[in-house]
Amino acid sequence: MTIVAFAEQRDGKFKKSSFEVVKAARDLADRLGGTMAALVIGSGVESMAGELGTYGASRVLVVDAPELARHSNTAYAKAIAEVARGEGAAIVVLAASQMGKDIAPRIALKLDAGLASDCVALNIEGGDIVAARPVYAAKAMVDVRVKTDVKVFTLRPNVFTASPTGGSATVVRVPVSFDAEDFGSVVKEVKVSSGRPDVTEADIIVSGGRGMKGPEHFHLIESLADVLGAGIGASRAVVDAGWRPHDEQVGQTGKTVSPTLYVACGISGAVQHLAGMSSSKYIVAINKDKDAPIFQVADYGIVGDVFEILPELTAHLTKVLGK
Repeated sequence: MTIVAFAEQRDGKFKKSSFEVVKAARDLADRLGGTMAALVIGSGVESMAGELGTYGASRVLVVDAPELARHSNTAYAKAIAEVARGEGAAIVVLAASQMGKDIAPRIALKLDAGLASDCVALNIEGGDIVAARPVYAAKAMVDVRVKTDVKVFTLRPNVFTASPTGGSATVVRVPVSFDAEDFGSVVKEVKVSSGRPDVTEADIIVSGGRGMKGPEHFHLIESLADVLGAGIGASRAVVDAGWRPHDEQVGQTGKTVSPTLYVACGISGAVQHLAGMSSSKYIVAINKDKDAPIFQVADYGIVGDVFEILPELTAHLTKVLGK
């Protein structure tokens, strides 16, 4: 059995979730007694491919072409599907990132494969893969068995752990031919709102809700995030009101995050928001309403005025962390 793990990169750097996918695929192959290969796609990416060897990939396949300098979901899906066929892969694994959520269904369609998305665990029972994924706004977990010959899994970022082991990999360039029809849509420009980590990659997130009362108060969120080296998140209400950009939205209609630490400031905890962050390892909630739903999922809760607590918390952490 062969597993292909797609390692997403941007601007010549692998995303943290890519290392998690490669390590998870390596572990899965070892448990199934199979083989795995990582896959990198882009323009000028061959030189960076070897880094994946330190996360368990003994072979790294590279589709490197000038026309892939700009991301195209249709072209990427074609490349991954063709490489999977060429490898005789029974399993394709990729991150449940914005890109992964976009291209995974396209890959599954091309391979006549079943798809289990946003998985938080991959277990083996009787030789079959049983994927665990959250449902009903993360209020329950469901076990999924994919019965097709070829299977596609997307893995929730920050759930599967990955650390370098010092291994090495053989890099193999794989030719894939593209034509104009393969580039049905192309990303022409990516705008990054700040130098902070993206919420889907951040290990710590400080998030604000309607309790912040206006965009002029989000400097309190930013100050705490600066001290913690955190990403900044926001509830849907905040984004809809135009207080924060859409790329910071956490929730069912925004981004799903699983950081080690999630600090919810002035967020009541509507079910749509909880769906996007309830799998965080530790949740700290700050809210003046002691009955706010956020406290039902929080590991630590502070009942009080966010405008009084945040400055004190920031000042204390600045002192403790020596910032």
